[in-house]
Amino acid sequence: MLHKVEGLVIRTNDYGETNKIITIFTRENGKVAVMARGAKRPKSRFASSAQLFMYGIFVYQRSTGVGTLNSADVVDSFREIRSDLKLTAYGAYIVELVDKLTEDNTRNPFLFELVYQTIVHLNEGIDPDIITRIFETKMLEVAGVTPALDRCSLCGNPESHFVFSMRHSGVLCSRCKFEDPYSISIHRAVIKLLRLFQHLDLKRIGTINVKQETKDQLKEILAHYYDEFVGVRLKSKRFLDQIDKLYRE
Repeated sequence: MLHKVEGLVIRTNDYGETNKIITIFTRENGKVAVMARGAKRPKSRFASSAQLFMYGIFVYQRSTGVGTLNSADVVDSFREIRSDLKLTAYGAYIVELVDKLTEDNTRNPFLFELVYQTIVHLNEGIDPDIITRIFETKMLEVAGVTPALDRCSLCGNPESHFVFSMRHSGVLCSRCKFEDPYSISIHRAVIKLLRLFQHLDLKRIGTINVKQETKDQLKEILAHYYDEFVGVRLKSKRFLDQIDKLYRE
């Protein structure tokens, strides 16, 4: 059966001397893996489309295992991401996170739109740190481990002075913070941004100016939370951290 889908290439693997298996995150069918025959040949009709971040219209033949790519019409190659090492690192992290947290052939058009808009904004030059933190925050819902941010995760107190508790999966108020001696003091701006990130529509994002200190704590909190509750180990995350350190020196 032939399927025509809108999709973004999120992973590529060489297969044999001339072929590639590409993983496409699609609006219609979720994550699918297809064989792009001959894609490693320079003159192949799939040479350009079987690369990371390629967005377009793909037609493939579905089988019980890996499908077969029949045609690909690239709509956007996201050239700015592909030509900038730092943006490439951010993009690689985002698509690997999608790959690790999603099942094959599970339709989720809302998630597709999130992934697509995230890559678009990276390509357009919006602060990659903030775009990535927004994406990480939203992907916690996909992983089924959304933290409690609007009120105390123990008593439900909606006060604004909180600490962050890994043990209790969210914020704790001034009365409950002693329930976790390892809770993390957190800037009020960080809590406000995390709450905003949970509900923000990326299509409506404007200019977000965030102090470096706030960015650093956002990154720290989310990294610890992912380690504690998601537990994915990504090569792209290590590479991104190395690139980030390099650019700061």
